[in-house]
Amino acid sequence: MTTSRLAGQIAVVAGATRGAGRGIARALGEAGATVICTGRSTRGNPSPYNRPETIDETAEMIARDGGAAVAVRVDHGNEAEVSALFDRLDREYGRVDVLVNSIAGEDPLMRQWGSFWTVDLTHADAVLHQALVSHIITAKHAAARMIKAGRGLIVEVTEGDALYAGGNPLTQTVKLGLKAFAMNMGPELEPYGVAAVAITPGFLRSESMLENFGVTEATWREGGKKDSNFLESESPMFVGRAVAALAADPQMLAKSGQLLSSWELAREYQFTDHDGRRPDWGALKIDWSTLPPPLVALFRRALRMQGEWLKAVARRTAAFANTLPPEN
Repeated sequence: MTTSRLAGQIAVVAGATRGAGRGIARALGEAGATVICTGRSTRGNPSPYNRPETIDETAEMIARDGGAAVAVRVDHGNEAEVSALFDRLDREYGRVDVLVNSIAGEDPLMRQWGSFWTVDLTHADAVLHQALVSHIITAKHAAARMIKAGRGLIVEVTEGDALYAGGNPLTQTVKLGLKAFAMNMGPELEPYGVAAVAITPGFLRSESMLENFGVTEATWREGGKKDSNFLESESPMFVGRAVAALAADPQMLAKSGQLLSSWELAREYQFTDHDGRRPDWGALKIDWSTLPPPLVALFRRALRMQGEWLKAVARRTAAFANTLPPEN
């Protein structure tokens, strides 16, 4: 059932094919926005990830639920194609209110785990371009329109509500880079009434994750037999409703530059997942027994060092801020 909270708004979801991108596109449509679903996977032009999902299906889901959506094939790593997309939106709608960058969040090339001294760098340039540079390209063209209009929201979908991200140095660089990108966009865009944030879901029940657990969205609780943490997981609609709630908040500019989470926004805006639950990954006492002890020890060391790093940076930031002249 759709609402009218975002009626009349145009939302671009880059990477609307699957996972968080699909959930966010559906939730924005549910909230009344016209959703432009973009990505590389269309019928007759399958995913380079060898996945069956397409942007056409995402748009059809939104329409089936009573919303409005258009699927547009775009390679967001190709600036000419991104420029053409926004030129088309200028002609057809005359506005862009929301951009969600959820591009390449599940790129198989980022799945390898291992220390930086063992990582396979054969496709490193391709990974960084498709999973990080593509976000910058797309935000660049959206921001130009939003600045001119004096309004807008840019959302970078990332992983984890701390700086650390597991995986390999390519994955870590991408996830940390997206958080920093939102933080850096915030102060540049604030004078123009445009907000930029990074957002993370909790334990996301994406299509591939459901397959990994051997369950469906209807039977997902069975996955808790393999990993009890999965019982606090969320569907992609949950982070989608987080983005929709933020986009509808007239005070969203106050959150610009921040790293947000689906569960914290749910506490604030009181939305639920599609099944009426309100999963709270941040409140869960995580069961670490499913992971090898050396990996748990790595997380412990990483978080300790990160905490020390953040304290030092916060102290230096405050000292540097105190050198600035007062605002007029």
